[in-house]
Amino acid sequence: MVRASIRRLFIRCGSPPTTSGANRAIRAIRYQPICGSPILIPPERPTFNEPWEAQAFAMAVSLNEKGLFTWTEWAAALAAEISADESRPYYESWLAALEKLVEAKSMMTGKERLARIEAWDRAARATPHGKPIELR
Repeated sequence: MVRASIRRLFIRCGSPPTTSGANRAIRAIRYQPICGSPILIPPERPTFNEPWEAQAFAMAVSLNEKGLFTWTEWAAALAAEISADESRPYYESWLAALEKLVEAKSMMTGKERLARIEAWDRAARATPHGKPIELR
């Protein structure tokens, strides 16, 4: 008589089967078909938290479109600013990169930039709350 040799691929568990002891109630799961239902997507956060962030973004895009710097130069400047202070908010790094790139490309000197900042600060202090700030 020839016996087939069957190799076992499992080890029998020594624990009692899950049906041991008192029967447990099976909790029913309520099924509700969702086919054709709208997908609820949470509202997106605004791209910009403050108006100045959008303005800084627009200035960078505008200066690039005028050919004053390339996106490769911009990416390097922004990466350097983010690396310099990773805790700084993103658009503050964006603005710092823009200021440094404008100065490096001789679009404006550091002295001119500081004079412009002071002029905007004076205009802001002289403008009533809620009114648009105008630089004259």
